[in-house]
Amino acid sequence: MKRYGSIIRLRPEKLEEYKTLHANAWPGVLRMIKECGLQNYSIYYKDGYLFSYYEYIGTDYEADMAKMADDPETQRWWAVCKPCQEPLETRQEGEWWADMEEFFHLD
Repeated sequence: MKRYGSIIRLRPEKLEEYKTLHANAWPGVLRMIKECGLQNYSIYYKDGYLFSYYEYIGTDYEADMAKMADDPETQRWWAVCKPCQEPLETRQEGEWWADMEEFFHLD
């Protein structure tokens, strides 16, 4: 299992919309997340930033992320969510949510 954390800004005027979207997340999107080996997935909000955390339990992260990205329902979900978000300028090429480095963990 590998842990992932990432961050993105949330457009202030989109806070309530984003909360409502995630309070009513689409079943097909949730199913795809699990099919792609993600578990314990959480999104936190503070002062205009979203922080996401999940654990990957699969064996081929790149293939699973490609599978998710190719899923038509997930693509529609992202099309609804992306206008609410504002990526960080410091993200790596190809990232929407900026990956974060884990440098401490305690079980």
